[in-house]
Amino acid sequence: MELLKQKIIAEGQALSESILKVDSFLNHQMDPVLMREIGKEFARKFQDSQVTKVLTIESSGIGPGLMTALELGVPMIFARKRKSLTLTEDLLTASVHSYTKKETNEITVSNKYIEKADKVLIIDDFLAVGQAARGLAEICHQVGAEVAGFGIVIEKAFQNGGKELREQGYKVESLARIKSLEPGKIDFLNTEVIHNV
Repeated sequence: MELLKQKIIAEGQALSESILKVDSFLNHQMDPVLMREIGKEFARKFQDSQVTKVLTIESSGIGPGLMTALELGVPMIFARKRKSLTLTEDLLTASVHSYTKKETNEITVSNKYIEKADKVLIIDDFLAVGQAARGLAEICHQVGAEVAGFGIVIEKAFQNGGKELREQGYKVESLARIKSLEPGKIDFLNTEVIHNV
């Protein structure tokens, strides 16, 4: 997706060989025009998948997840990372380790919102080693719902998450695939190397 790549080039910062900072438009401050275009692109890529629900994880997945659900005309659910006083019964849970934050969270979704008949599109901001993606898929499998696929805004293709999900037979659509990172340098898969500061 060219608009997203241009945004990464203009505003993204490669802080290390594994960390890409995109908090000015994706996971702290959100660019609503970009989120709308991301939603349209995911809806286009999964238009034939008969998606009935979009599932994401708080908080960075909510923007692209909601815009995708809006374009598909289906509800969006987000898995919570923190305990809620109002979400206490009939919970679907999975353990997810955050590569970036170096912490493990138990994510939860009420089983009222995902059913066996659902075809669930999982949306997330980043795919690195695939912990969040696998945790969200596990929640779907607990009720027998089908995972229609994964829509990933930015995939770190130099890590194994995307490769493993594809090998398991899942449809994975990533809008920007990063081949490598170095401080000040972003190399997109199958494109030129971009230098930025």
